[in-house]
Amino acid sequence: MKKKDDRFQKRMAIHHDELRWLYMELYGNEAMFAELTSQMYEFYQARKASLKNRDEKREKNPDWFKKNDMLGMMLYIDNFAGNIKGVQEKLDYLKSCNVNCVHLMPFLDSPQGRSDGGYAVADFRKVKPELGTMEDLARLTEKCHQKDMNVCMDFVMNHTSEDHEWAKRARQGDGEYMSRYFFYDNNEIPRKYEETVPQVFPTTAPGNFTYLQEINHYVLTTFYPYQWDLNYKNPRVFNEMMYNFLFLANQGIDIVRIDAVPYIWKELGTSCRNLERVHTIVRMMRIISEIVCPSVILLGEVVMEPEKVVPYFGTVEKPECHMLYNVTTMATTWHSLATEDIRLLKQQMDVVNQLPKEYTFLNYLRCHDDIGWGLDFDTLKNWGMEEVSHKRFLNDFYTGRYEGSVSRGELYNDDPITQDARFCGTTASMCGVESAGFEGNEEKMKAALQLDFMLHAYMLTQSGIPMLYSGDEIAQVNDYTYKENPLKQEDSRYIHRGAFHWELAKNRNDTSTVEGKIFQDLDKLEKLRKKETVFDSSASVYTYDVHDNGILCIMRERAGEKFFGIFNFSTSDRIAWMQEDGIYENLISRETMELKDVLIPAHGFIWAKGI
Repeated sequence: MKKKDDRFQKRMAIHHDELRWLYMELYGNEAMFAELTSQMYEFYQARKASLKNRDEKREKNPDWFKKNDMLGMMLYIDNFAGNIKGVQEKLDYLKSCNVNCVHLMPFLDSPQGRSDGGYAVADFRKVKPELGTMEDLARLTEKCHQKDMNVCMDFVMNHTSEDHEWAKRARQGDGEYMSRYFFYDNNEIPRKYEETVPQVFPTTAPGNFTYLQEINHYVLTTFYPYQWDLNYKNPRVFNEMMYNFLFLANQGIDIVRIDAVPYIWKELGTSCRNLERVHTIVRMMRIISEIVCPSVILLGEVVMEPEKVVPYFGTVEKPECHMLYNVTTMATTWHSLATEDIRLLKQQMDVVNQLPKEYTFLNYLRCHDDIGWGLDFDTLKNWGMEEVSHKRFLNDFYTGRYEGSVSRGELYNDDPITQDARFCGTTASMCGVESAGFEGNEEKMKAALQLDFMLHAYMLTQSGIPMLYSGDEIAQVNDYTYKENPLKQEDSRYIHRGAFHWELAKNRNDTSTVEGKIFQDLDKLEKLRKKETVFDSSASVYTYDVHDNGILCIMRERAGEKFFGIFNFSTSDRIAWMQEDGIYENLISRETMELKDVLIPAHGFIWAKGI
């Protein structure tokens, strides 16, 4: 026991001074800091021996999550397998998908009909009863670890549900608990906030405050009226949320996704986004995890333009998040496909590729959320793409209203005044699998699956960790049944959050089926990525100019190995104009080839490695 205590003390000795300095600068409260460090030790002691061993092992290999065998999948527990025990029973299926990181979408207790997909948390230490218990979660993580799989979960730091115990007591007028939120007894200060703070959901949840008639107060609700923003100027809030974080880490969670990171700190007269104190809080959270549970890594959700995303890595010397979502690249990918123009994508990838290799992005094509067209319109304007008209074009294209488009989906938060909207739909439906199936058109289906295949190959080529969305491995299409559910019908994001079709998954080994074709194709890509060391995070990654705005070429180099991924984002056959010396192996066909003015079919790609 003493040896284990020594580990804690050694970690504390390394980090104590910085943690104390940051905490005191923010709060100036010695008693609360002492309580924090005391509780950190209590949570360390409560941590299971197997998790402490995991900590020790990963301390020696801190880059464990950056290896080329990492592949994640995000899934809703109920949609995928009914409950947590059901997920445990399906781990072998996930292994067959080459997945070793399971991202469980929000599963903590939240009120039905006012949950925002689980992001309105009523109790941070209770699983939704219909999904199971904390004991079930701990058993699941243990089983995952036995199978060399990691578990990721969402940690909602910005707000609680109005049904949270703190909110209930605040609503009763308890000053201690009101101070944990932003309460005002008149509209003067809320009105001043509204002058500078943008609205997140201007159509479905306009404004940033909700009036509570029963206590004659306004409360800050950035997202929805039932989600009350926490006041991190109160050290009690920070401490208690860190205790919740450590409690969840002690259930065996490996990756903690911090939801809505930029919003955590509020200051009157600002946008309440990306403020300096947010970074102080995230840095302290990183230090706390490195002392108590160093095997746990932080994944930041920062849905912002690139220059506002990168600071959440911190610095190499004082890191914050271990990983960040590559949101901009995701949105720009779909822009590139619709326009058949990769210039903006190439430009943004060049920026990402120049960052320190310590900075790791999580790459994905689709997730649980909508696609917001937060593109670099200053650049696009120079190429004749104006913001309002271009967003309208993209939404028309992906909803299938644009002539020739094969995509299907629905808009989210369509604002008739600003003519702005976001888009919802599965990867397969966006690629045309849904429309081809509806028409019974085999040629269109072949083209749709080719596009789906190409986009996944492109994602797997990027620098960082790839993440699939459950159902993508079998080309699952949009689920319109959400419109029949009164609790979901107002939120079009449920179109791509449908139940997993296990009856279709049975076809995954039959390449004569849609499911089998995409599953086997992705399986080949994933195994190649795991096998080929040129996909390791230590590789240097560049874009390569092939003198065609419809073709993206990515080059990877490591230890004398050279790899080219060439992706045709256009609907016509194109030539990648290049003159590379030497002989290459096409990793997909296993044929040898030269990389000299290479013909790439419409929505096709080549993975080529130098021999």
